[in-house]
Amino acid sequence: MRQQRIALFGGTFDPVHVGHLTVARELLKLFALDIVLFIPAHVAPHKRDAPPTSAWHRFAMLGLATQEDARLFVSPVELEAPERPYTVETLARLRAEFGQSARLFFVMGADSWMEIDTWREWERVLTLTDHVVITRPGHVLGTEHVTEAVRARIVDLRGAGDEVIARSVEDHEAGIFFTDTVQMDVSATEIRRALGGGEDERLNATTLLPPPVANFIEKYELYREAHETDRTNAAGGHHARHAEDAGAN
Repeated sequence: MRQQRIALFGGTFDPVHVGHLTVARELLKLFALDIVLFIPAHVAPHKRDAPPTSAWHRFAMLGLATQEDARLFVSPVELEAPERPYTVETLARLRAEFGQSARLFFVMGADSWMEIDTWREWERVLTLTDHVVITRPGHVLGTEHVTEAVRARIVDLRGAGDEVIARSVEDHEAGIFFTDTVQMDVSATEIRRALGGGEDERLNATTLLPPPVANFIEKYELYREAHETDRTNAAGGHHARHAEDAGAN
């Protein structure tokens, strides 16, 4: 019997937008997944000085964004943890919960991949699930920072067609799949800034949000101060995420 295939899509989702949903649906198709599990992080790893929107507001927005698609789910696994968990802890918990009946795919961006060796127990992280590393066409994706054993598990699917991807996923258990087929050209930071701006900016931003999410943001008056907050952070600069910050990305 075929294992259930589940993608673990971590992030701040502040707010969830159409780009996130597009990525999830492309992953469903390309990797023949059964479900995508969104995992909102309790605290944005790279925003110590500017806490994200309430975790439960972000969870609620994800619920609204995914309610019409039976293949998209939201997990409170990180929000319910007594302390902000490391990625290795979250993946170990989910691996134990799903057992061997499911094949898990942890989704990360190219930036996270390039910093993976700074994560807590990073080599264990890469053994707990399959991994999908999303990058852009033409983007240089290095492998020098990982071990030879890890490099041996990399399956480079950049530029590959649907059939090649499907066959590769079948042939490579515990693979680390590089793909540039899945794209997300929407920025949550820019959306927050627009929502904190004038009426025209807010209207433009809502076109990048699922309608129920846009309505939720309007009802609870979220991101009204986002423009000033993000501008202040940009001036002060962001710290790179180190091992202690490696929560779901």
